[in-house]
Amino acid sequence: MNNNRPASKAFKIEKNINFVYNLIGLNNSRYILKYLVVLLTFFILWPLFNLVKEGLYGIQKGSIYLTTANLNEIKGTLLLLIFSLTLGGFLGVTNGWILANCHFKGRKVLKVCQLIPFATPAYLLAATFIDLGSIYSIRITGMLWGVVIMAFTTYPYVFLLSSESFEEGGRKQIEACRTLGIGPWKSFFRISLPIAIPSITAGLALMAMEIINELGAVQLLNIPSISAGILESWIEKGEPSGAIALALFALILVFLLVAIERKSREKSKRWIDGISSVDAPKWELKGINLFLAQVVTFTPPILTLGIPITWAIINIDQINQGFNIDLVGLTIRSFSLALAVSLITIFISLILSISKRWHNHQWLNILTFLSSIGYAIPGSVLALSLLSFKGSILQVNILSLLIWGYSIRFLAVSKGGLDAGFERISPNIDNAAINLGKNWSEVLFKIHLPLLKGPILVGILLVFVDTIKELPLTFILRPFDFDTLSVRIFQYAGDERLAESILPSLIIICLGLIASLALIPSLNNRNK
Repeated sequence: MNNNRPASKAFKIEKNINFVYNLIGLNNSRYILKYLVVLLTFFILWPLFNLVKEGLYGIQKGSIYLTTANLNEIKGTLLLLIFSLTLGGFLGVTNGWILANCHFKGRKVLKVCQLIPFATPAYLLAATFIDLGSIYSIRITGMLWGVVIMAFTTYPYVFLLSSESFEEGGRKQIEACRTLGIGPWKSFFRISLPIAIPSITAGLALMAMEIINELGAVQLLNIPSISAGILESWIEKGEPSGAIALALFALILVFLLVAIERKSREKSKRWIDGISSVDAPKWELKGINLFLAQVVTFTPPILTLGIPITWAIINIDQINQGFNIDLVGLTIRSFSLALAVSLITIFISLILSISKRWHNHQWLNILTFLSSIGYAIPGSVLALSLLSFKGSILQVNILSLLIWGYSIRFLAVSKGGLDAGFERISPNIDNAAINLGKNWSEVLFKIHLPLLKGPILVGILLVFVDTIKELPLTFILRPFDFDTLSVRIFQYAGDERLAESILPSLIIICLGLIASLALIPSLNNRNK
């Protein structure tokens, strides 16, 4: 009798689960996934469509236009883009080539170090530069410093994509160059660079999206930009026409970058698919070449992490100024918000990824792509598109708008890892389970989710950290007296009280380093 009780209890639990499946139709049909994708995509794109509709209506009436100040802000953004992409592209391509095709002491460590710049937000690096400059009587402001900071904090996008191309493409051709006595740099310009151009272009497009999104660094350095112009026009001057006009221009620029990035990735895949990836010996660097390679590859990581750490050490005697009950509240608030957003985004990502796996329709692929486009939209533009709901008949709570905005912006971060994880699971496993009488939901819970624990945890971590670091969206949409760690750092920097933000800054840097460490396995797997 006692032995039958556990079996009876398990039977009741399974019976209840099956009842729930039948109740919501999961057990009988996969069409609910299609409906969910359509519904989720609608909620993701609704704010942007609303902004575009309002902008086009205003242009038609003549109430939406660009002022002289707005044109200056567009000019500032374009100049920052051109110079930052030039410097960042040089760093990314050079370091990618050196670390992929050359051999020297410390190469593996330096390769991992290229992820460090992701740990330090541009606004934090700008703030520490400004504070250190004031200590040593150096004026840190203007376009030149903006170019250096933006290039050094965003070049890893180019590094990651270009190094992947350098490692996978043209090995036999490069080995042939070696046998003919052609040196590494001639091989680089004749073979590796032409093959890697699509990947480099995709990396530059991602860099450009981050630069357009930046708000804190450009404001602290007094650089006119689109993000700062939207904030100034809407929030400070109460002129929505200029803000909407800038937002529409930013959307056009961003969608152009997305198109370039997508096209470049497709070309890059075709290049690599058609080229042998046989391993070839690496060039051994010695003497002055070794010294220059180490300097070039070590400078960006040490600058982006070393400068904030040095600044914290110099101001260590003032660390007590920032340690108070307010910091505890800020940290709990930031962490709670980030955790809620990361769980929401991973749940939505799971729905989108699994629907794409079970339904291979062109229109469904287009919808899942559009749902992930939020990462390319500048935070200030996304905030502006959501603000219209605040005064609408829907009367959406402002904190709900903030979570909505975060979910739209960081959905692609969690979805990318899940898509890659699903690609590694053979469809034959799904077919075998279906032939054994399992439905798609049972396949998801009993097969997919156990195999996707890694990508799910990494996705949650990356969204968690990105949410805490995010400034434009948070600064514009946050409720009254609802500051986060990133907002407080920005406010302290603007009030020249940066010493009080040492602890919040160190918290963000540590979280950023943890997120960077989570990317190391994907970096190392390419070498296997």
